Amino acid sequence: MASTACFVIVSNNDIPIYEAEVGSAPKKEELAYQHQFILHAALDVVQDLAWTSNAMFLKSVDRFNDLVVSVYIFLNPLYLPGSRIISSHFDTKVRALARRYL
Repeated sequence: MASTACFVIVSNNDIPIYEAEVGSAPKKEELAYQHQFILHAALDVVQDLAWTSNAMFLKSVDRFNDLVVSVYIFLNPLYLPGSRIISSHFDTKVRALARRYL
């Protein structure tokens, strides 16, 4: 069975700074738009939960059909605000981990 996952890192001002779609399903443009819609809809829930929970892993915060949004909240002191993550090494590691665990 073909599956896909979308991994996104979002800055504190709700701007995606890294995106990767991984999995065995063929890539479709409409799925990319659907993932963006789900991401931005879930950000409101994440903002509310971040203030009421001390946990870094918020587990499942939102669902859309068979898609589930799971969230980790990380504070990165090395991140330069406004910049995107463009490291090919980071991208390779993310995709390798996705192949291993998904």
